[in-house]
Amino acid sequence: MKIHGLQKMTLLDFPGHVACTVFLGQCDFRCPFCHNFELVDGSAPAIMDDAELFAFLGKRQGLLDGVAVTGGEPCIHKNLPDLLRRARDMGFLTKLDTNGNHPKMLCRVLEEGLVDYVAMDIKNSPEKYALTVGLDQLDLSKIRESIGLLKDSGILYEFRTTVVKEFHEEADFHGIGQMIRGAKSYFLQSFTDRDSVPYGNLHSHDPEDIRKFAQIMSDYVECVNIRGVD
Repeated sequence: MKIHGLQKMTLLDFPGHVACTVFLGQCDFRCPFCHNFELVDGSAPAIMDDAELFAFLGKRQGLLDGVAVTGGEPCIHKNLPDLLRRARDMGFLTKLDTNGNHPKMLCRVLEEGLVDYVAMDIKNSPEKYALTVGLDQLDLSKIRESIGLLKDSGILYEFRTTVVKEFHEEADFHGIGQMIRGAKSYFLQSFTDRDSVPYGNLHSHDPEDIRKFAQIMSDYVECVNIRGVD
């Protein structure tokens, strides 16, 4: 398996743990606000293979708690379960980031006990989901199936939405809330522009608006938090 990026230590990507973050290439979405679009469109070259990754992890045993696997979209890769299993066999906790569009792979890693924490993006309300992920159309049944898998999984998980002024308004959070009603944890993440974002002229909401959206979500979700807003 080709590894397209490695953050050697993070205190942010795996809640409650010191971890490294492994970036895999390719994604089936084309979100206009993506921070890692060079992984999505294939322009970022691989920096190592899995043998080199596990050599690195061997030197970090006892120093890192966990390994966070992100992308791109990790669930595209058929070798994802092997990567997670090998990391766990080395004594690391594992976290998976996913867009939720691959419930079969998500179900497999959950059933095989290969992940300790999953973060799933909820891109927008159902009516605006395809637009927000940069596609003409999208089968939302896969997204809903993944939501259900996580809610029933018994492991730690979060749903999260990157909030972009051009894509999200107040009504959308009622739609999101209905999709994930009864979930344990939800995060709103304020959009931050970067050079790697594929489309310009995108903006973050005012902090007051994001706090209002969080209040809406608190009617649907047990625990709601905000990232990227002071």
